[in-house]
Amino acid sequence: MKDNVLILSIESSCDETAASVIENGRNVLSNIISSQIEIHKEFGGVVPEVASRKHIENINDVVEEALTKANVDIEKIDAIAVTYGPGLVGALLVGVNFAKGLSYAWNKPLIGVNHIEGHISANYIEDKSLEPPFICLVASGGHTHLVYVKDYGEYEILGKTRDDAAGEAFDKVARAIGLGYPGGPLIDEAAKKGNKGAIKFPRVVIDDDTLDFSFSGLKSAVLNYIHNSRQKDEEISVEDVAASFQEAVVEVLVMKTIKAAKRKNCSTIALAGGVASNSSLRKMLQEECLKNNYKFTKPSPVLCTDNAAMIGCAGYYKYLNKQFADSALNAMPNLELAK
Repeated sequence: MKDNVLILSIESSCDETAASVIENGRNVLSNIISSQIEIHKEFGGVVPEVASRKHIENINDVVEEALTKANVDIEKIDAIAVTYGPGLVGALLVGVNFAKGLSYAWNKPLIGVNHIEGHISANYIEDKSLEPPFICLVASGGHTHLVYVKDYGEYEILGKTRDDAAGEAFDKVARAIGLGYPGGPLIDEAAKKGNKGAIKFPRVVIDDDTLDFSFSGLKSAVLNYIHNSRQKDEEISVEDVAASFQEAVVEVLVMKTIKAAKRKNCSTIALAGGVASNSSLRKMLQEECLKNNYKFTKPSPVLCTDNAAMIGCAGYYKYLNKQFADSALNAMPNLELAK
Protein backbone atom coordinates (compact mmCIF):
# COMPACT_ATOMS: atom_id res chain seq x y z
CA MET A 1 0.00 0.00 0.00
CA LYS A 2 1.40 3.41 -1.00
CA ASP A 3 2.20 5.98 1.69
CA ASN A 4 0.04 8.77 0.28
CA VAL A 5 -3.49 7.81 -0.81
CA LEU A 6 -5.64 10.39 -2.57
CA ILE A 7 -9.40 9.83 -2.85
CA LEU A 8 -11.68 11.90 -5.07
CA SER A 9 -15.13 11.76 -3.47
CA ILE A 10 -18.60 12.74 -4.68
CA GLU A 11 -21.78 13.39 -2.66
CA SER A 12 -25.22 14.07 -4.20
CA SER A 13 -27.71 12.33 -1.91
CA CYS A 14 -30.05 15.30 -1.42
CA ASP A 15 -29.65 18.95 -2.44
CA GLU A 16 -25.90 19.57 -2.16
CA THR A 17 -23.62 18.73 -5.08
CA ALA A 18 -20.24 18.15 -3.47
CA ALA A 19 -16.78 16.91 -4.39
CA SER A 20 -13.60 16.62 -2.38
CA VAL A 21 -10.03 15.37 -2.51
CA ILE A 22 -8.92 13.63 0.69
CA GLU A 23 -5.37 12.62 1.56
CA ASN A 24 -4.93 9.53 3.74
CA GLY A 25 -8.49 9.71 4.98
CA ARG A 26 -8.17 12.69 7.30
CA ASN A 27 -6.43 15.53 5.45
CA VAL A 28 -8.86 17.62 3.38
CA LEU A 29 -7.18 19.07 0.29
CA SER A 30 -10.44 20.46 -1.09
CA ASN A 31 -14.10 20.36 -0.10
CA ILE A 32 -16.41 21.99 -2.64
CA ILE A 33 -20.14 22.24 -1.89
CA SER A 34 -22.74 23.68 -4.26
CA SER A 35 -25.89 24.20 -2.20
CA GLN A 36 -29.43 24.40 -3.56
CA ILE A 37 -30.99 25.86 -0.40
CA GLU A 38 -32.01 29.15 -2.03
CA ILE A 39 -33.79 27.25 -4.82
CA HIS A 40 -35.74 24.94 -2.50
CA LYS A 41 -36.69 27.74 -0.05
CA GLU A 42 -39.32 28.76 -2.58
CA PHE A 43 -41.02 25.37 -2.14
CA GLY A 44 -40.57 25.04 1.63
CA GLY A 45 -38.51 21.87 1.24
CA VAL A 46 -36.46 19.81 -1.20
CA VAL A 47 -38.18 18.98 -4.49
CA PRO A 48 -36.50 15.75 -5.71
CA GLU A 49 -36.90 16.43 -9.44
CA VAL A 50 -35.46 19.94 -9.11
CA ALA A 51 -32.57 18.63 -7.00
CA SER A 52 -31.70 15.99 -9.59
CA ARG A 53 -31.65 18.49 -12.44
CA LYS A 54 -29.41 20.88 -10.51
CA HIS A 55 -27.00 18.03 -9.70
CA ILE A 56 -26.71 17.29 -13.42
CA GLU A 57 -25.98 20.95 -14.12
CA ASN A 58 -23.42 21.34 -11.33
CA ILE A 59 -21.53 18.08 -10.91
CA ASN A 60 -18.90 18.47 -13.62
CA ASP A 61 -17.91 21.96 -12.47
CA VAL A 62 -17.86 20.94 -8.80
CA VAL A 63 -15.56 17.96 -9.46
CA GLU A 64 -13.24 20.08 -11.61
CA GLU A 65 -13.08 22.74 -8.89
CA ALA A 66 -12.26 20.11 -6.25
CA LEU A 67 -9.33 18.83 -8.31
CA THR A 68 -8.12 22.35 -9.10
CA LYS A 69 -8.26 23.56 -5.49
CA ALA A 70 -6.44 20.43 -4.31
CA ASN A 71 -3.82 21.01 -7.03
CA VAL A 72 -3.98 17.34 -7.92
CA ASP A 73 -3.66 15.73 -11.35
CA ILE A 74 -5.97 12.90 -12.36
CA GLU A 75 -2.98 10.55 -12.45
CA LYS A 76 -2.40 11.04 -8.72
CA ILE A 77 -5.95 10.06 -7.73
CA ASP A 78 -5.98 6.51 -6.33
CA ALA A 79 -9.72 5.87 -6.20
CA ILE A 80 -13.14 7.48 -6.59
CA ALA A 81 -15.62 7.28 -3.71
CA VAL A 82 -19.30 8.10 -4.11
CA THR A 83 -22.44 8.11 -1.96
CA TYR A 84 -24.83 5.43 -3.24
CA GLY A 85 -27.44 5.61 -0.47
CA PRO A 86 -29.50 6.39 1.44
CA GLY A 87 -31.04 9.49 -0.11
CA LEU A 88 -33.18 10.69 -3.00
CA VAL A 89 -32.92 8.13 -5.78
CA GLY A 90 -32.66 10.63 -8.64
CA ALA A 91 -30.07 12.71 -6.84
CA LEU A 92 -28.02 9.64 -5.92
CA LEU A 93 -28.09 8.38 -9.51
CA VAL A 94 -26.42 11.56 -10.76
CA GLY A 95 -23.44 11.11 -8.44
CA VAL A 96 -23.19 7.34 -8.86
CA ASN A 97 -23.29 7.46 -12.66
CA PHE A 98 -20.80 10.33 -12.83
CA ALA A 99 -18.41 8.46 -10.51
CA LYS A 100 -18.78 5.27 -12.54
CA GLY A 101 -17.95 7.22 -15.70
CA LEU A 102 -14.82 8.69 -14.14
CA SER A 103 -13.78 5.30 -12.78
CA TYR A 104 -14.02 3.78 -16.23
CA ALA A 105 -12.43 6.70 -18.10
CA TRP A 106 -9.55 7.13 -15.64
CA ASN A 107 -9.14 3.41 -14.84
CA LYS A 108 -9.45 4.05 -11.11
CA PRO A 109 -11.08 1.82 -8.45
CA LEU A 110 -14.67 2.73 -7.52
CA ILE A 111 -15.83 2.79 -3.89
CA GLY A 112 -19.49 2.95 -2.82
CA VAL A 113 -20.08 4.75 0.51
CA ASN A 114 -23.11 4.77 2.79
CA HIS A 115 -24.17 8.38 3.46
CA ILE A 116 -24.65 7.75 7.20
CA GLU A 117 -21.20 6.17 7.42
CA GLY A 118 -19.91 9.35 5.81
CA HIS A 119 -21.48 11.50 8.52
CA ILE A 120 -19.89 9.35 11.23
CA SER A 121 -16.51 9.56 9.45
CA ALA A 122 -16.59 13.38 9.53
CA ASN A 123 -15.41 13.02 13.11
CA TYR A 124 -12.14 11.43 11.95
CA ILE A 125 -11.41 14.56 9.91
CA GLU A 126 -12.16 16.88 12.83
CA ASP A 127 -10.36 14.84 15.50
CA LYS A 128 -7.21 13.29 14.03
CA SER A 129 -6.69 11.20 17.19
CA LEU A 130 -10.17 9.62 17.17
CA GLU A 131 -10.21 5.84 16.88
CA PRO A 132 -13.03 3.30 17.32
CA PRO A 133 -14.77 2.15 19.41
CA PHE A 134 -17.14 5.02 20.24
CA ILE A 135 -20.83 5.91 20.37
CA CYS A 136 -22.09 8.21 17.64
CA LEU A 137 -25.40 10.09 17.58
CA VAL A 138 -26.32 10.66 13.93
CA ALA A 139 -29.07 13.26 13.68
CA SER A 140 -30.12 14.72 10.34
CA GLY A 141 -33.12 15.56 8.20
CA GLY A 142 -33.66 11.96 7.19
CA HIS A 143 -32.05 9.94 9.99
CA THR A 144 -31.74 9.72 13.75
CA HIS A 145 -29.46 6.83 14.74
CA LEU A 146 -27.52 5.82 17.82
CA VAL A 147 -24.56 3.86 16.50
CA TYR A 148 -21.90 1.82 18.24
CA VAL A 149 -18.81 2.20 16.03
CA LYS A 150 -16.97 -1.04 16.72
CA ASP A 151 -14.23 -0.49 14.15
CA TYR A 152 -13.73 1.27 10.84
CA GLY A 153 -16.66 0.13 8.71
CA GLU A 154 -18.18 -1.99 11.52
CA TYR A 155 -21.37 -0.68 13.09
CA GLU A 156 -24.12 -1.73 15.46
CA ILE A 157 -27.38 0.22 15.44
CA LEU A 158 -28.41 0.66 19.07
CA GLY A 159 -31.45 2.83 18.39
CA LYS A 160 -33.17 4.81 15.65
CA THR A 161 -36.28 6.85 15.10
CA ARG A 162 -39.58 5.02 14.73
CA ASP A 163 -41.17 7.88 12.79
CA ASP A 164 -39.89 11.42 12.08
CA ALA A 165 -36.17 12.05 12.12
CA ALA A 166 -35.02 14.89 14.39
CA GLY A 167 -34.20 17.16 11.45
CA GLU A 168 -37.53 16.39 9.82
CA ALA A 169 -39.32 17.45 13.01
CA PHE A 170 -37.32 20.69 13.06
CA ASP A 171 -38.35 21.44 9.46
CA LYS A 172 -42.04 20.72 10.08
CA VAL A 173 -42.21 22.79 13.26
CA ALA A 174 -40.31 25.66 11.64
CA ARG A 175 -42.84 25.68 8.81
CA ALA A 176 -45.74 25.62 11.29
CA ILE A 177 -44.48 28.68 13.18
CA GLY A 178 -43.66 30.58 10.01
CA LEU A 179 -39.87 30.46 10.08
CA GLY A 180 -39.45 28.82 6.67
CA TYR A 181 -36.82 26.44 5.30
CA PRO A 182 -34.35 25.01 6.28
CA GLY A 183 -35.91 24.63 9.71
CA GLY A 184 -32.96 23.52 11.84
CA PRO A 185 -30.79 26.65 11.71
CA LEU A 186 -33.83 28.95 11.86
CA ILE A 187 -35.23 27.28 15.00
CA ASP A 188 -31.75 27.27 16.58
CA GLU A 189 -31.48 31.03 16.00
CA ALA A 190 -35.02 31.82 17.18
CA ALA A 191 -34.58 29.63 20.28
CA LYS A 192 -31.70 31.80 21.48
CA LYS A 193 -34.23 34.64 21.97
CA GLY A 194 -36.92 32.47 23.58
CA ASN A 195 -37.71 30.88 26.95
CA LYS A 196 -37.07 27.13 26.77
CA GLY A 197 -39.26 26.57 29.82
CA ALA A 198 -42.22 28.58 28.56
CA ILE A 199 -44.18 25.65 27.13
CA LYS A 200 -44.13 22.12 28.54
CA PHE A 201 -43.88 19.97 25.44
CA PRO A 202 -43.62 16.18 26.01
CA ARG A 203 -40.32 14.26 26.16
CA VAL A 204 -41.10 11.06 24.26
CA VAL A 205 -39.02 8.25 25.77
CA ILE A 206 -41.12 5.23 24.53
CA ASP A 207 -39.88 2.96 27.34
CA ASP A 208 -36.83 2.52 29.55
CA ASP A 209 -35.31 -0.42 27.65
CA THR A 210 -35.24 0.83 24.07
CA LEU A 211 -32.82 3.39 22.68
CA ASP A 212 -35.20 4.18 19.82
CA PHE A 213 -36.57 7.67 19.28
CA SER A 214 -39.99 9.08 18.36
CA PHE A 215 -40.61 12.69 17.42
CA SER A 216 -44.03 12.58 15.74
CA GLY A 217 -45.85 12.96 19.08
CA LEU A 218 -43.78 16.02 19.98
CA LYS A 219 -44.39 17.51 16.55
CA SER A 220 -48.15 16.93 17.00
CA ALA A 221 -48.02 18.56 20.45
CA VAL A 222 -46.46 21.68 18.95
CA LEU A 223 -49.05 21.80 16.15
CA ASN A 224 -51.87 21.33 18.69
CA TYR A 225 -50.47 24.13 20.84
CA ILE A 226 -50.40 26.48 17.85
CA HIS A 227 -53.91 25.47 16.77
CA ASN A 228 -55.39 25.86 20.27
CA SER A 229 -53.72 29.22 20.77
CA ARG A 230 -55.13 30.51 17.51
CA GLN A 231 -58.58 29.17 18.38
CA LYS A 232 -58.44 31.18 21.62
CA ASP A 233 -57.01 34.19 19.75
CA GLU A 234 -53.93 34.06 21.99
CA GLU A 235 -50.64 35.53 20.86
CA ILE A 236 -47.98 32.94 20.00
CA SER A 237 -44.32 33.66 20.79
CA VAL A 238 -42.37 32.10 17.93
CA GLU A 239 -39.16 32.31 19.97
CA ASP A 240 -40.71 30.55 22.99
CA VAL A 241 -42.21 27.79 20.83
CA ALA A 242 -38.85 27.30 19.08
CA ALA A 243 -36.91 27.21 22.37
CA SER A 244 -39.36 24.89 24.14
CA PHE A 245 -39.57 22.50 21.17
CA GLN A 246 -35.79 22.44 20.70
CA GLU A 247 -35.25 21.72 24.40
CA ALA A 248 -37.66 18.75 24.22
CA VAL A 249 -35.80 17.27 21.24
CA VAL A 250 -32.31 17.87 22.61
CA GLU A 251 -33.05 16.48 26.09
CA VAL A 252 -34.19 13.15 24.64
CA LEU A 253 -31.29 12.94 22.17
CA VAL A 254 -28.73 13.59 24.91
CA MET A 255 -30.37 11.31 27.48
CA LYS A 256 -30.48 8.36 25.06
CA THR A 257 -26.90 8.96 23.89
CA ILE A 258 -25.51 8.91 27.44
CA LYS A 259 -27.58 5.79 28.15
CA ALA A 260 -26.07 4.11 25.06
CA ALA A 261 -22.54 4.93 26.20
CA LYS A 262 -23.22 3.46 29.64
CA ARG A 263 -24.82 0.36 28.12
CA LYS A 264 -21.76 -0.27 25.93
CA ASN A 265 -19.27 0.84 28.60
CA CYS A 266 -17.87 3.26 26.02
CA SER A 267 -16.09 6.43 27.12
CA THR A 268 -16.10 8.34 23.81
CA ILE A 269 -19.15 10.00 22.25
CA ALA A 270 -19.34 11.64 18.83
CA LEU A 271 -21.97 13.73 17.05
CA ALA A 272 -22.78 13.63 13.33
CA GLY A 273 -25.33 14.85 10.78
CA GLY A 274 -26.97 18.17 10.01
CA VAL A 275 -28.66 18.47 13.43
CA ALA A 276 -25.20 18.01 15.00
CA SER A 277 -24.58 21.71 14.23
CA ASN A 278 -27.43 22.69 16.59
CA SER A 279 -25.85 24.87 19.30
CA SER A 280 -28.10 23.60 22.11
CA LEU A 281 -27.42 19.95 21.28
CA ARG A 282 -23.66 20.51 21.14
CA LYS A 283 -23.69 22.38 24.45
CA MET A 284 -25.92 19.96 26.38
CA LEU A 285 -24.14 16.83 25.15
CA GLN A 286 -20.76 18.35 25.97
CA GLU A 287 -21.95 19.18 29.49
CA GLU A 288 -23.28 15.65 30.05
CA CYS A 289 -20.04 14.13 28.76
CA LEU A 290 -18.06 16.26 31.21
CA LYS A 291 -20.31 15.10 34.08
CA ASN A 292 -19.72 11.46 33.14
CA ASN A 293 -16.01 11.88 32.32
CA TYR A 294 -16.54 10.96 28.65
CA LYS A 295 -14.53 12.26 25.74
CA PHE A 296 -16.77 14.28 23.40
CA THR A 297 -16.02 15.03 19.75
CA LYS A 298 -18.06 16.86 17.15
CA PRO A 299 -17.43 17.99 13.56
CA SER A 300 -17.29 21.68 12.69
CA PRO A 301 -20.60 22.86 11.14
CA VAL A 302 -19.36 22.59 7.54
CA LEU A 303 -18.66 18.89 8.13
CA CYS A 304 -22.10 18.36 9.74
CA THR A 305 -23.96 19.28 6.56
CA ASP A 306 -23.82 17.03 3.51
CA ASN A 307 -20.30 17.21 2.07
CA ALA A 308 -17.92 15.04 0.09
CA ALA A 309 -14.96 15.20 2.49
CA MET A 310 -16.74 12.84 4.89
CA ILE A 311 -17.43 10.47 1.97
CA GLY A 312 -13.76 10.51 1.03
CA CYS A 313 -12.78 9.72 4.61
CA ALA A 314 -15.11 6.71 4.76
CA GLY A 315 -13.93 5.70 1.29
CA TYR A 316 -10.30 5.72 2.40
CA TYR A 317 -10.85 2.99 4.99
CA LYS A 318 -12.72 0.93 2.40
CA TYR A 319 -9.79 1.46 0.04
CA LEU A 320 -7.38 0.09 2.65
CA ASN A 321 -9.56 -3.04 2.90
CA LYS A 322 -9.91 -3.28 -0.91
CA GLN A 323 -13.70 -2.95 -0.66
CA PHE A 324 -14.21 -1.87 -4.25
CA ALA A 325 -17.42 -1.68 -6.30
CA ASP A 326 -17.89 -2.51 -9.95
CA SER A 327 -19.98 -1.06 -12.79
CA ALA A 328 -23.10 -2.67 -11.29
CA LEU A 329 -23.05 -0.16 -8.39
CA ASN A 330 -26.50 1.43 -8.23
CA ALA A 331 -28.32 4.02 -6.17
CA MET A 332 -29.98 2.53 -3.07
CA PRO A 333 -32.32 5.15 -1.55
CA ASN A 334 -33.14 2.98 1.48
CA LEU A 335 -29.65 1.64 2.13
CA GLU A 336 -29.12 0.63 5.76
CA LEU A 337 -25.92 1.23 7.71
CA ALA A 338 -26.09 -2.16 9.44
CA LYS A 339 -28.63 -4.94 9.82
